[in-house]
Amino acid sequence: MADLLQGTLDLLILKALALEPMHGWGIAVRIQQLSKDALQVQQGSLYPALYRLEAKKLIAASWDTSDNNRKAKYYSLTRAGKKQLETELESWKKLSAAIRLVLEAR
Repeated sequence: MADLLQGTLDLLILKALALEPMHGWGIAVRIQQLSKDALQVQQGSLYPALYRLEAKKLIAASWDTSDNNRKAKYYSLTRAGKKQLETELESWKKLSAAIRLVLEAR
């Protein structure tokens, strides 16, 4: 996996959960799928980020049964998480546009 800027993993998690509530493994798979295998989130990074987002009340967690009939913790965006996602997406767009300007300078 390419190194992510600090805070980028949080943004990716929030975006994945904006699509639908899912368990941790599902979040990692969704990020990998959406990035066309360019990003692979390791459990050692994913779960601390999930706990951090839950502590900030940006996501909520509840236990449910997964597709393979196992008990799993499912995460969903809170109202605060949706607002944070919008804010972070706007910041990301500005930052990536500025970086593009520098990298494409001649």
